[in-house]
Amino acid sequence: MIPALVVFAYLGAVMGIGVFAFRRKRGAGAEDYFLAGRSLGPAVFLLSLFGSNMTAFSILGASGHAFANGIVTYGLMASSSALIIPVSLLVIGTRLWALGKRHGFMTPVQMFRDRWDCGHIGTVIFAVQAVLLVPYIIIAVMGGGTTLRSVSNGVVPFWLGGAIVSVVVMTYVFLGGMRGTAWVNAFQTVLFLAFGAIAVAVVSAGMGGFSAVMESMFESPGTATLLTRERISPLYFFSYTFIPLSSIAFPHIGIFCLTARRLEHFRKTIVLYPLCMLLIWLPSVFLGVVANRATDVPAINAKIEARAALAAPGVALTAENRDRLRAQATGDDVILRLVEGYAPTLLAALLAAAVMAAVMASDSQILALSTMFTEDVFAFYGGARRFGDAAQVLTGRLFVIVLTVVAYIIALRMPQSIFDVATQYAFAGYAALSPLLVAALFWRGSTRWGALASTLWTAAAVTFVAVVQTAIPVPPPGPGVPVWTPGGADVITRATTGLMVFGLLPVVPMTLVSALLMVVVSLLTPGARPPSSSLAKYFPV
Repeated sequence: MIPALVVFAYLGAVMGIGVFAFRRKRGAGAEDYFLAGRSLGPAVFLLSLFGSNMTAFSILGASGHAFANGIVTYGLMASSSALIIPVSLLVIGTRLWALGKRHGFMTPVQMFRDRWDCGHIGTVIFAVQAVLLVPYIIIAVMGGGTTLRSVSNGVVPFWLGGAIVSVVVMTYVFLGGMRGTAWVNAFQTVLFLAFGAIAVAVVSAGMGGFSAVMESMFESPGTATLLTRERISPLYFFSYTFIPLSSIAFPHIGIFCLTARRLEHFRKTIVLYPLCMLLIWLPSVFLGVVANRATDVPAINAKIEARAALAAPGVALTAENRDRLRAQATGDDVILRLVEGYAPTLLAALLAAAVMAAVMASDSQILALSTMFTEDVFAFYGGARRFGDAAQVLTGRLFVIVLTVVAYIIALRMPQSIFDVATQYAFAGYAALSPLLVAALFWRGSTRWGALASTLWTAAAVTFVAVVQTAIPVPPPGPGVPVWTPGGADVITRATTGLMVFGLLPVVPMTLVSALLMVVVSLLTPGARPPSSSLAKYFPV
């Protein structure tokens, strides 16, 4: 229980930061609670913005995916993200900041409403964004439950670990608002940036050295393919270039862009972001890959055996046994198992606390949804005008509680891995919503009906993916189960990793059709364009 006690001590420290932020608030207004008074400095801005992007998906999810698929995981996410996310911050994030500073926007939906003169359509956009952000919050609960269960060797069960993390995050977000969330994110980012280098050094030494591990993997037919992209098709690899488009479309990233004190703060963030990506993803992927050689760690050896049983040809398994083996083979906790097997107890405890820091970075998503609900629904429909700023902040805090409870309940029933939940729902949905931001900021001819068409398409597409994946059980490794085969062609298939369209992840057709709908419907509804006075705010002559 020593690692678990250290993690609990860390959780107590995080709650202390939230209480300190509550005491340092500069007023009872909504802008102070939800945007920290637009006063974040460059260091906190960089660390909190990066940390809010690097959640359980980047630590536990990436290592789990690399455990099953190999070093190609780094190419899937880290390579394209290190380019696309900084460029989107430069092109879109700075423009959002300038408009928010000039017109007082606190959420992206406020900007959409003002840009397209779309009151109730803005409410539809809020509803879709809120639903799509819930899976991102769910993976934090899953990560918290996985971490505490692993470090305590099962003494703290999954449901209790998820509940503890949910309560801690809910508490400091409830008390500290954006200021507390940003400070905690900055503290957590420093921890898990340091964690990677230490964990790689310790685990490599415990396994006989980096070179020895790599050579043994290369010489073994069973693990040599993990050092190539052989397990990932080119179309699947290409699909992941669309995933980073979701980053700037996430409400919590858009809201973070509004918190910077000065425009110059973006400069260091854009330059240093790729370096931070390297420091997070490279250790996570490396540890996931080398876990395949850690057969002397019982928990990891059991995962390897379960995976082999699932892939064994000619072996008929019942649905119950397949689900049991799949749950046992998941690699979301391999980093924790490696640290447990090769690091001294106290160091393992500290590294577990660093993993927990990454897991808990969902706080900004919870606060973002709270901000959007109070600004885009409560205030928009007259609540703030009738009841005042204090009631608006209280409403936001109550929304934090409700949202956390809902995410916790769903997380207990989620059968998929952290990586698949994030990519199939949260990332795919927000990548498909990215044309809204681009059209609002850079195309005078876009209209509210184009925005509505793009939003409804995204909601329908994500719903379709969720329904099909729920209705069709996860198939064994292989070509997958055909879902729609017009003319004998496998257009839509249900694979082990999720739904596939022509061999591509759903994010590709979802994003392309969303952009096409924005263009076509806007061209068909020129009468819905805002008046020149409104357009002059965004496109001055």
